[in-house]
Amino acid sequence: MQVDEEAVRPVLNRLRRAQGQLAAVIAMVESGRDCKDVVTQLAAVSRALDRAGFKIVASGMRQCLADDSDTPPMTQEELEKLFLALA
Repeated sequence: MQVDEEAVRPVLNRLRRAQGQLAAVIAMVESGRDCKDVVTQLAAVSRALDRAGFKIVASGMRQCLADDSDTPPMTQEELEKLFLALA
């Protein structure tokens, strides 16, 4: 199953934002910045990754629920595992 085309652009934007934020965290650590600043920026990276992941999971769920193909739909257990993987 592929990610819904409508979801691809926002997911990529969120992943690129996280990539930039992670580069900033690395630069902050290398330059000896204050721990509070580093943790704050790292939390922003985590939120960006979470949001991208949830967008992918939501897209997959929407496809699973609307899928008319011969492929069996995902079980509730499989969907729960997707969500828990982001926790």
